[in-house]
Formats: sequence, C-alpha cells, structure tokens
Amino acid sequence: MSDCCAPSAKNGNGRYDLIVVGAGSAGFSAAITAAEQGAQVALIGHGTIGGTCVNVGCVPSKALIRAAEAVHHANAAPRFAGIAAQARVADWGAQVAQKDELVAGLRQAKYADLLPSYNSVAYHEGRARLIDGGVEAGGKSFAADRIIIATGTRPALPAIPGITDISILDSTTALDLTALPRSMIVLGGGYIGVELAQTFARVGVEVTLVFRSRLLPEAEPEIGAALAGYLADEGIKIVGGLTYESIRRTEDGVALTVVRDGHAETLAAERVLVATGRAPNTESLGLEQAGIARTPVGAIVVDDRMRTSKAGVYAAGDVTGKDQFVYMAAYGAKLAAKNALNGDSLRYDNAAMPAVVFTDPQVGSVGLTEAQARAAGHNVRTSVLSLDNVPRALAARDTRGLIKLVADGDTRKLLGAHILAPEGADSIQTAAMAIRWGLTIDDLAEMIFPYLTTVEGLKLAAQTFDRDVKMLSCCAG
Repeated sequence: MSDCCAPSAKNGNGRYDLIVVGAGSAGFSAAITAAEQGAQVALIGHGTIGGTCVNVGCVPSKALIRAAEAVHHANAAPRFAGIAAQARVADWGAQVAQKDELVAGLRQAKYADLLPSYNSVAYHEGRARLIDGGVEAGGKSFAADRIIIATGTRPALPAIPGITDISILDSTTALDLTALPRSMIVLGGGYIGVELAQTFARVGVEVTLVFRSRLLPEAEPEIGAALAGYLADEGIKIVGGLTYESIRRTEDGVALTVVRDGHAETLAAERVLVATGRAPNTESLGLEQAGIARTPVGAIVVDDRMRTSKAGVYAAGDVTGKDQFVYMAAYGAKLAAKNALNGDSLRYDNAAMPAVVFTDPQVGSVGLTEAQARAAGHNVRTSVLSLDNVPRALAARDTRGLIKLVADGDTRKLLGAHILAPEGADSIQTAAMAIRWGLTIDDLAEMIFPYLTTVEGLKLAAQTFDRDVKMLSCCAG
C-alpha cells in the first residue's frame, strides 16, 4: 500500500505530534486515538497493512478452526440417540480460499478503508529506523517529539540442530496449505500449537504434538492435563517432558529426535509445524543506537505507562512481549497514545485480562492461577467443578471439561477463574467482570444465572466452595 491520506504537515514545518511505527492492531489503535484528540500523526507501516491478527493470526486461524469443528461435530453426532451424520474434507483448498476472502475483506474494511476517515493521519510505507528527532522510513524523514513503536512479532525458530536445513511450516504458512499432508509433527504445547494440532487432526492429518514441559504450561495443571487427554482421545499422539536433540530430512519427510526420560526417540512425519514462540520485530529499528532497552529475547522493555528507556519513545503490542493478545495490544497502544500526548498519567492494568485458547473444549482464564495467588501471599482457597455437574453439558451430551475458581480465604474475593468447556470462551468475561469489580465467591454463588447455560457453571463452582452441588435441585440457590 503506497503513502496515502497525508495532510499538510503541522504548521508547515514537516513535524508531527506523534509518529506511530507499525500498522497492525496496536499501530492503528494508537494512531486513531491520537487523531481523535486532534493530533497530527504519521503512521508508518511495512509489509501487509493490518498486522498479525487479521492477516496471519486470529482471523485466519479461527476461521479454519471452525471449519475443522464442523467436520468433527458432524462425526460426533451419534452421541445423540437416533442421530446419524458424517463429514469429511472434500476440498481443503476451497476452505483456504474462503478464509483468504474473509481476511482480505476484514483487512480492507478495518484497516485500509479507515485511513481516509482520519484526515490527520498520514500513512507512509517503508522500513522504519529511529533517528535524532524522529524516524526515517522509505527514504523520507519524519520529525516528532513523541514516537510509539508497535512493530509486532513473527514466528521464531527453536535452536534445534538441523532445523534450518528442512522446509518447516509455521503458524503463518500452515494456514496457507491448500493440500493437507498425510502426517505432521507440531512442535510446541502453547496455545498456538494446541489449536493448530487439533485443527489439522480433525481434518484428517495424523498429528504428533511434542513439547518440552507440559501442555499449556501457563494454564492450571488440571486444565492442561485434562485437555491433553481429550486431544489424545481424538487420535493426537501427545509427547511431552522432553528435550529436542535434532531434526533432519528423510525420503518421506522429516525425522525429529527427542530425549525423554534419558532415552532418545525418533518421530517421523511428512511435515513439521513449528509453534514454539514468536520473536519481536525490532532488528532494523536502531534501538541500540537510540538507547532503548530490550529483554534477552529482543522485546522492548516498557514500564506501566508504556514508556521505553528513552524519553519520548513508547512501545505497545506484541513487540513488548507483554500479554500477546490483539485486544491487549490495542489497549496498550491507546494508553501509549494518550500518555504520549497528555503527560503519562495512565497505567497499564491487566489484572482482569481474559485469555482464551480456541481448542475444543475451549480454555478461558482470567486473574491469578492457584500458584500465582499463593506466591502473592494470599490465603488461597480453590474449588474445582467437573462439567458433569453443569446441566448445560449434560443436555449437550458433552461433559468434557472443568471449572476452577481461586479465591482469597480471608476476604472471599474471587482472584482467578479458569474454564475448560466447549463454550468456555463465552463464559470467561463474566468472571473477568467479577474480578474487575472485586466480587466475592458469595456474590457469584448468590447471583441469578440463566439455567442450561455454560456460564451457570461459575455459580455452581462458587457454591462448591462450601457445599456439595450434587445435593442441590436444578437452579437451587
């Protein structure tokens, strides 16, 4: 996309009130926020406009996840007596084309088409580099006293001997496959790895999911263990608690050698998908010369006002390594823009940040885990409710999952909520609001919830702290 929508520079002297580097969700959030406050903004993008989420992340992956769910749930229909159904992938290339059409439409509507609506935002294309007094990009110089860096991340390669010698898939290229491989090794037990492993398994690929420690290492152990079992039930081979020894090409594809319990084991597949982490896009920005501190993995260090170590320079989104969710990128970028223009009064607050893993069952979490609550010094109480206690799950004949609540035993305030359920993602926001407004487990237990919903499980889990919900009638409070 070429430069467009550029107004006359403020006061005609070539200066802007704010320069935003990066034209993804965080960059657009910062630019729009600043424009709405009357600022003249230079928005500098490089590559496809829209960034990770709409192009290669949230939107395309969730579209394909839903397609795979359609296949799976049709084949699982016999769990209902007298129901027969069957589905298969007839043309995966057609599904990928439909996904691409959705991505292109949202990129146009939510990014490119927005620019003309903001006359004070000048969009420029080019690889940016910080210079004294501003930014250089695409052979042009842009001057401003305030800069926000929002350049995002890209898939990272793990340090496995031989990995650069093979043709790997990552979370971007895997979503563009128009023909499905017969078999696939997925490296990484985080949310990207588990989502993609289940998706490809459900459309007919023989999948082996391997990871160093445990599945979803940041989630509650009960949830990771239960989800691992459900994935295994679907035919995914789960191989955890290992170290990577080497990887090499073979006549039929790839061979990965791992060490587990002191013994070497070789896993073979046609393709390997690497989902072991992401690297920040910071190499060409001139951060070292500008005196901007980074973490050991290259992420830009920011404080709770989104300020970097250099006065006047802020950063937001995945490039900071913090809370790598698109909504948190937009939130942090909005704070950065307001602080840059108005004096650094706003603090980043993720205490009630909901997070979702789009497996089936879905994982929804907010607040502290049990381990985090104990480390913070709370007198911790927990309740764990299996989904066979939730009427919605019984009616759906799908009781996979559990709900775990973490509370302070003295104040009885809800500290964390963790849901593993087929519709868990749509229930976690209720818990987020409870934490945000300081509700107790008694508030949840006494609140009116609609019957035969997944979110009713939060009430039942809250009641479980002090009573056996199996001894209650339907809707009993």
